[in-house]
Amino acid sequence: MMHTQYDLNRYRFRQQWFLLGLPFDAVTLDQACQQVFNAIEQRERCFISTPNLNFVINAQRDPDFARSVMLSDLNLADGMPLVWAARWLKIPVPERVAGSSLFDELVKRSDADRPLRVFFFGGDPGVAEKAAEVLNARPEAVICCGYHDPGRGNVESMSTAEIRDKINASQADFLVVSLGAKKGQAWILQNLEQLNVPVISHLGAVVNFVAGTVKRAPAIWQKLGLEWLWRIVEEPYLWKRYAGDGLAALGLAWGLLLKRFKRSPAEEGQAVLEKDNDGKLSIVLSGRPTALAMQSLYNDLNMHLGGAKSCTLQLINTAQCPETQAFVQVAGAVFSASGIPVTINHKSR
Repeated sequence: MMHTQYDLNRYRFRQQWFLLGLPFDAVTLDQACQQVFNAIEQRERCFISTPNLNFVINAQRDPDFARSVMLSDLNLADGMPLVWAARWLKIPVPERVAGSSLFDELVKRSDADRPLRVFFFGGDPGVAEKAAEVLNARPEAVICCGYHDPGRGNVESMSTAEIRDKINASQADFLVVSLGAKKGQAWILQNLEQLNVPVISHLGAVVNFVAGTVKRAPAIWQKLGLEWLWRIVEEPYLWKRYAGDGLAALGLAWGLLLKRFKRSPAEEGQAVLEKDNDGKLSIVLSGRPTALAMQSLYNDLNMHLGGAKSCTLQLINTAQCPETQAFVQVAGAVFSASGIPVTINHKSR
C-alpha cells in the first residue's frame, strides 16, 4: 500500500474500543445511519470500515490493512463473532452493524426531497451496471448517479485522475467500493484526500446483493452467525476463505478465554494533554480514565491537531483498558500517517 500524506484537518478522534486487535465504535445501526446522514448533510468525510472476522485475521497479518481500519472515521462490527467476543470481554459493542444492513437502511431512510446519491466502484464485470439499473428502478428515494469498472489492475492503475474526476463529477453522497477487502481499503486510503464524496466504504457484497447476482442470507441466519454458511452455498469458491478463518478463529477464541479470566479491574486513572508553543504534544494516560476525562482528551486533541509537530504518549498501567488501548493504537496510526513523529513510553507502577 502506498503511504500518502494524511490530512489531519479531516480526522476527528472519538471514543473507540480495542477488540481483537482493532478499534471499534460502539454504535447501533440507527446511530450509524445518523452519522452517515450528518456527514452527507454537512459534506464532511466519513470513511467507514466494516471489520468482520476475516478483517480481524488479515489485519493481524498485514499492518497496512490494519492501518486502514485505524484511519477510518467509523468502524462497525460487521460479524456476530465480534459481537459475541465483545460481550464476553464486557466491551459495549451493542449490536452487529453489517455494511449491507447499513446500506439497506440508508436507502430506506432516504428523503424524497434529498435522495441518496450512490456511486458503485468495482465488482465483477457488468455487476455494477446491473446494480445501477436495479437501484434506479426501486421505489425508494435513491439514485445511482454512476458506476465504474476499473478492471483487475493494481491500486495504482485504479487511482488515476480521470477515475477520481468521474467519481467527483457524479456528486455522489456514498461511494460503494467493491474490489476485495484488502485492495478496496488500500484504494480508499490512496484516493481519500482527492475524493469529494462525503461517505466512502468498501462494501464488497453490496453491489452483488443490489444487482441480484447473490442473495443475502435470511435474517435468522444472520442473527445466529451463520451468514458465512449461506455465503458458501451462494458462492462455493468462498469455502477456502471461511475454512481458513475458522481455523484462525480457534486461536482467537483461546486468547479470548485467557484474556477474560486474566483481566483485573484497572485503577481509576487520568487522561491529560499538554501542548507547548513549539507544537509538541504530550499525552499522559494512566489506569482507566473516566468517560469525562477521555472526552476532554478527544476535544483537546482535535483542537490542537492542526498545529501539532510531534507527540509523546506516556502510558502507565493501561494494558487492561480497552478504551486507552484503542486510543493509543489509533493515535499512533494517525500521527504516523500525517508525518508527525510519535514516541510511546510504557511505564508500570
